[in-house]
Amino acid sequence: MDERTIEIINRFKQSWIETLARYDDLINNYKGFEPIKPLRDFIAEMKDNGNDSFFRIGTSMSTLVISRSVNHGLRLDQKCIKIEAVGQGKYKVWFWNGNKVHRDYLLSDLHDEKLLGLLRTLKSTLVD
Repeated sequence: MDERTIEIINRFKQSWIETLARYDDLINNYKGFEPIKPLRDFIAEMKDNGNDSFFRIGTSMSTLVISRSVNHGLRLDQKCIKIEAVGQGKYKVWFWNGNKVHRDYLLSDLHDEKLLGLLRTLKSTLVD
């Protein structure tokens, strides 16, 4: 692996560590964030399955953002998946293709094939 690839993977992995810590802080120290616990567990499961080498993750408030961005923050033209816990075991999932919503789902299972398909689609895009 070349140095650039190693650096990108390290940045991706660090984003997972920071995002898990952010979710842990919200869940453990603030009231009202219990609904994001399954999302936090999903992140940990994805990390355990090696996805931290393929995606950068982060948060916008409590919304999870998954991308292939090398750098923190997204440009308006970058693809990403956003997942938001909306209560009662429901999750709003969007696939953004640049500044346009390409897919929009309301899911009750984070292992739903619709979300897994979006992850496969995002994974097949170039690191940007």
